[in-house]
Amino acid sequence: MSVLGVKVYGADWCADTRRTLDALDKLGVTYDYINVEQDEEASRWVREHNDGKELKPTLDVAGQILSVPTDRELTSALRERGLMA
Repeated sequence: MSVLGVKVYGADWCADTRRTLDALDKLGVTYDYINVEQDEEASRWVREHNDGKELKPTLDVAGQILSVPTDRELTSALRERGLMA
């Protein structure tokens, strides 16, 4: 488990989750992917950070929580946290 890095909470069928994972792959950023449909604790964590909604994907970028980020928002957060150049 990474202490400082990127965690992606999503679902395999979700287009926004796939887009975010593809963006991270293209940027060469390593991440942990957690499928909320197979992990009840992860699903609960996502709902706690989204006013009771299970928004997919929800990311923890070195402590910054992003819910269904655009590619631009994701890139900005990664740069701010020093996870990409």
